[in-house]
Amino acid sequence: MSTRPVEFGLFLIPEADNYQQLAELTAYADASGLDLIGVQDHPYQRRFLDTWTLITTLAAQTTRVSLFPDVVNLPLRNPAVLAKAVASLDIISNGRIQLGLGAGAFWDAIAGMGGPRRTRGESVRALAEAIAVIRALWSDERSVRVPGEFYALGGAHPGPRPRHNPGIWVGAKGPRMLELTGRLADGWLPSAAWAPPAYLAAAGRRIDDAAAAAGRDPRTVRRVYNVSGTITADGSDNGFLEGPPERWVEDLLALHRDQRVDGFVFWPTEGEPVEQIRRYTEQVVPAVRLDGGR
Repeated sequence: MSTRPVEFGLFLIPEADNYQQLAELTAYADASGLDLIGVQDHPYQRRFLDTWTLITTLAAQTTRVSLFPDVVNLPLRNPAVLAKAVASLDIISNGRIQLGLGAGAFWDAIAGMGGPRRTRGESVRALAEAIAVIRALWSDERSVRVPGEFYALGGAHPGPRPRHNPGIWVGAKGPRMLELTGRLADGWLPSAAWAPPAYLAAAGRRIDDAAAAAGRDPRTVRRVYNVSGTITADGSDNGFLEGPPERWVEDLLALHRDQRVDGFVFWPTEGEPVEQIRRYTEQVVPAVRLDGGR
């Protein structure tokens, strides 16, 4: 079981024609005691708002909830400028920004926007270099140099420092990405859509082994899980994350106990999303918090 308090949040899709509902759901999360708002980042989607602009706007409208890109599309966001943006918003929001970071996907779309087209190996190496750049620019050094094949610093001046230490949570799936997460990251961001419990267990062991090999305590690497599914109102139970609130409570407690998951970011997949989010916030979250704190 994770020793961290369990945190709960919402996963938002930045649809441009749905801004008002996004703002209302974030305000509801802030007022209802949820902890996290994650926003997916696909800059090439013509129907989507820019994720960083949306997160900045939502941060200005809230007072307690933390926000993060879930996850940043690194090939289209320069890591040095991203480090500055994260630090700036963290200061402005009084320490409420985290960084979800991904190596990239949908390479045709990325190339179509003028970004690079990378192989899997190149994307993993680029992500490792980006993490080094970001951490260097969050340091209190007067000048930093970071060598790199894809991203490098040649005497950059860090600053301002973030208000708190934003976690770098990596959306990792393959073996090399999982090893990188254990070696370099503060957290892991898997999604239920492609990471069922059996996968979580095997991948979690790979992350732990990589952390230990790097001389890190594996328990310092968070596990924040994007949970997608349906919370039913008629009592029907169709398996993992597809049933009544009681089923969800059971599933999330098992993930916390057995997989050390300490963050759950909810993305309803069927039904009326506002009602789904209310069931999650008002029926599932309090019960998991009560039992998960034992």
